[in-house]
Amino acid sequence: MSALAGFRVIELANERIAFAGKLLADMGADVILVEPPGGDPARAFPPFLDDSPGPERSLWWWHYHTSKRGVTLNLDRPEDRRRLEALVGGADILLESEPRGRLAALSLDYDDLKAVRPELIFVSMTPFGRSGSDAPATDLTLLAGGGPAWSCGYDDHALPPVRGGGNQGYHTACHFAAMSALTALFWRLSSGEGQFIDVSMHQAQNVTTEAGSYSWLVARQTVQRQTGRHAAVVMTQETQMRCSDGRWVNTGVPPRAPADYAAILGWVRELGLEEGFPEAVFLEMGGAMEKPLTYDRIGVDDEATAIFMAGREALALIAANVSAAAFFVGCQRRGIAVGVIYAPEEAFEDEHFRARGFQVPVTHADLGRTFRYPGAPYRMTASPWRIARRAPKLGEHNDEVLGAAAEATGAAAG
Repeated sequence: MSALAGFRVIELANERIAFAGKLLADMGADVILVEPPGGDPARAFPPFLDDSPGPERSLWWWHYHTSKRGVTLNLDRPEDRRRLEALVGGADILLESEPRGRLAALSLDYDDLKAVRPELIFVSMTPFGRSGSDAPATDLTLLAGGGPAWSCGYDDHALPPVRGGGNQGYHTACHFAAMSALTALFWRLSSGEGQFIDVSMHQAQNVTTEAGSYSWLVARQTVQRQTGRHAAVVMTQETQMRCSDGRWVNTGVPPRAPADYAAILGWVRELGLEEGFPEAVFLEMGGAMEKPLTYDRIGVDDEATAIFMAGREALALIAANVSAAAFFVGCQRRGIAVGVIYAPEEAFEDEHFRARGFQVPVTHADLGRTFRYPGAPYRMTASPWRIARRAPKLGEHNDEVLGAAAEATGAAAG
């Protein structure tokens, strides 16, 4: 059984909160997506199926709304507000990212809806929180203002910071929204009480900067962005290397364990590179160590420093003599932690991801076609994640969902 089977979520359609609803839907919750009659604007977001625009052909929409059911309501109309209240009466969680004040003006805010459903978990996700600024915000401005963009980019600071792609600002806030909702759900299971959750998208970015924010707040130090590695107050050693095929790799976590040095030395010998690499003697010394190097010895102990640097230099030498793919696979086989540098489409097609089941086939019976979707980044054996269905067409479940809610309300009133 899926982790959230039996729980219902009402999601007021908005591009900012769509990922939170997807996370809960693909974990088994019955997520009811509420759109205006003309459809959510995100239905027009590219790219489109076969490059042919249309409200049911947005691949953006398909991705963010898997496993959900969809209804249309005009919340400016009293009768549709009553229909939403009927839906809330049978719901566990409500997700919204409406402009501040809109739901209160419609008498659909938390204080209004908890009278309908006292156990309701109401999640409000706004750019600066309910008590913050009304300034407009986008994914880009949130990443810039919240701090992550400052930490992302290149050693050459004449170049501007680099924004993370793929709506990372919205995704970050949605993770906080989903985690908060699940925490509140645990609380409700023991207390029987619902609650209001106020998610500030700006603050979500600010606490997702690793040491960036804390370095400033605690020590008044500013971290500097670096190519392919963590931002730091003091610039660190380069880690990205160019391979024989012209592609780049990230040499990853510096080797420190005896087994790491022995494996690297063996690889150098396999490639016939030892004769031109006098530092190989230090790899041999590293392989003979009784325990891993500790960072506090580097730069203090000459022998430890020489062994540590030989490991880094050996990886750079190997990278220069093999293809990027061979370097990545070779490190993986030897237990050396490195990251591969992929374009998104390359990551999706990687044999490791395919073997892991990351590609998920989803059938669109209306089109007579099956498409490969990106799956979950985690695996839960007792409560599996899955895509239950394709994204809903506009108003596809009006009769099914709204009719059932009206019947339930009438039965309760009777």
